[in-house]
Amino acid sequence: QVQLVESGGGLVQAGGSLRLSCAASGRTQNTGTMGWVRQAPGKEREFVAAISWKGGNTYYADSLKGRFTIFRDNAKNTVYLEMNSLKPEDTAVYDCATSSFIGATMLGDFSSWGQGTQVTVSS
Repeated sequence: QVQLVESGGGLVQAGGSLRLSCAASGRTQNTGTMGWVRQAPGKEREFVAAISWKGGNTYYADSLKGRFTIFRDNAKNTVYLEMNSLKPEDTAVYDCATSSFIGATMLGDFSSWGQGTQVTVSS
């Protein structure tokens, strides 16, 4: 229903920065929230950040607040994740997702997913 294409992942040294992009297409009319989740090897998927599409309210995992910034470009149906001061423990596959709910922060509230983009942080 909603197609999501992520980009921007790669290899970065600890302390560096990356910006991830997620472009949405298809049936985007019902989107209330776009966000990012991540999954590290051997770990479960976890919420990273989200932004309400209309109001632009942002939500972050407590442990990431201050280092990561989510923002959007409504005209381009694109959401971004600016990651700063990256740490090796940030290494994961980062995936973009959409939710019909406004201000969704729980994984179960997201219904559309992208393919993911690999972020690797070296020490």
